[in-house]
Amino acid sequence: QVQLVESGGGLVQAGGSLRISCAASGRTSMSYPMGWFRQAPAKEREFVAAISSNGGDTAYLDSVKGRFTISRDNAKNTVTLQMNSLKPEDTAIYLCGRNPLRYPYSIDPTDYDYWGQGTQVTVSS
Repeated sequence: QVQLVESGGGLVQAGGSLRISCAASGRTSMSYPMGWFRQAPAKEREFVAAISSNGGDTAYLDSVKGRFTISRDNAKNTVTLQMNSLKPEDTAIYLCGRNPLRYPYSIDPTDYDYWGQGTQVTVSS
């Protein structure tokens, strides 16, 4: 069984920064590409960023390019999303997921098999 646990969310003013992390446990949990998605109330889950197994390839939602950075530390079984210049429209629950199906990464949530419970990010104007 694989468990993903997000942390680091919170309330921040527009223009501020947050760093959220995803800790994985379970066998080979860090051998796969990983991704961050977000979900706002009454909206579908939206791709934010993805990273390949070794961290060499990344992808971002257009609206977060240049502001967000995804990284991973396989030795510590963690994936991190550094979020700068936050905007009110970034407000959502952020979830990390494991993608065992598509390489080097996937922006499609149906390719992901395990998800964390999410961490709330709220950006005030």
